[in-house]
Amino acid sequence: MEQVEVVVAHDERATLRVGDVFLKVDADQTRIDVEVEAMALAPIPTPQVLWRKPPVLALAALPGTALGRLGEPSPASAAAWAAAGAAVRMLHDAPLPPWPGRSLDEIASRLDGECEWLVANGVLPADLVARNRQVAEAALRPSTPVFIHGDLQLTHVFVDADEITGVIDWSEASQGDALYDLASLTLGHEEHLGDVVAGYGADVDLDVIRAWWSLRSLLAVRWLVEHGFDPSSPGCEFDVLRSQM
Repeated sequence: MEQVEVVVAHDERATLRVGDVFLKVDADQTRIDVEVEAMALAPIPTPQVLWRKPPVLALAALPGTALGRLGEPSPASAAAWAAAGAAVRMLHDAPLPPWPGRSLDEIASRLDGECEWLVANGVLPADLVARNRQVAEAALRPSTPVFIHGDLQLTHVFVDADEITGVIDWSEASQGDALYDLASLTLGHEEHLGDVVAGYGADVDLDVIRAWWSLRSLLAVRWLVEHGFDPSSPGCEFDVLRSQM
């Protein structure tokens, strides 16, 4: 019998690996609906859907390894990071998915609420939160929507021999800001931003990418803490926020 590996598990969803099959169990079937449709629409490699029996989705494992992990040096080459940038550009050039993303008003409202929570609960110093809230303001500007992955952290991008073999976890895919994907991919790995932008092949506003680093980190802290993750680990969200001071 194959060993069962728990990839991630919390009270909203769990992912298990059995051999070359990933089993995703999600309490919210809407997220699974989005994931399946987004993978079908995306013009870049994605995992093969083997079967679906709610609340379980079975996906084939991708070849290669993840681009890296937050808080750890990436083992991937500059060419692999550039290839990731090129794949993101291909996604952003694709036709929009039929469902919208979050509005700027929704994002701003949630950001204000999370900042208040961080300060009121003494999770982070008020001056650190205020500075990052100020930096994040640059991301809250109108932009032409593109097809975004929506949670393009580097653990979701797989590479082999400097080529992208696939991108996983599409449940947050929607219409949205292209620079949010680029920021998510390079969060905590600013040293690879130049490689990603070179592969992306278009002029990007680096200040907006840095704004999204602050915004994503501010929004993530409470969820991470409440689901048993540690944003204070070296190189993770707290360090990203401190780097903006």
